[in-house]
Formats: sequence, structure tokens, C-alpha cells
Amino acid sequence: MGRRVIWAHAAETDLEAAAEYVHRDSPAYAASFVNRALEAGRSLTDFAERGRIVPEFEDENIREIFIYSYRLIYRVEDDRVSVVALIHGRRDFQTVWDEKDR
Repeated sequence: MGRRVIWAHAAETDLEAAAEYVHRDSPAYAASFVNRALEAGRSLTDFAERGRIVPEFEDENIREIFIYSYRLIYRVEDDRVSVVALIHGRRDFQTVWDEKDR
């Protein structure tokens, strides 16, 4: 049996903000984006180690996978995976990371 996947409140807020931003140009693309992000999160149940180690942390338990131009950042624990952020790749990582309690 795989790990349980939990989305932190900050990551949920990130997903909502990204979807709203994309929706301005394309409601269909926004829906596709959200579905892809949620599917990626669900896939971490069985394949949590598939993401690369986040270079800013160099911690093997903090990983990321890419959803289009966004970085889905998550923490791997023994029995669960915590999705902690969804950050656009062009944003300054440290600034965005520090904006919320992650």
C-alpha cells in the first residue's frame, strides 16, 4: 500500500491562484492544469521518489515534479507525502517560499 498524500493549505492556495491566473486566458487550459496537478499529486502515493531533489534544499526528502511551468514541491515521509507548494518556475523561489508558512 502506498503513502497517503496530503495537500498543505499553502499548496491548495497556490493551486487556486495558478488556476485563476490561467483561467483569465483559457478556462479549458485552467481545468486541464488543475486536473494534471491533482493527478500528479495522486501519483505520489506509489511513486514519491520519482521527483528530483529540490536544488534549493538539497534534502532527499524534499522533492519536486513539474506541471507545465510549475514546480509541485512535496515532502516525503514514512507513511505520507505532503504537497507543500506549487510555484511557477519563473518566480524567485526563495521569495515565494518565504511568503507563506511552509
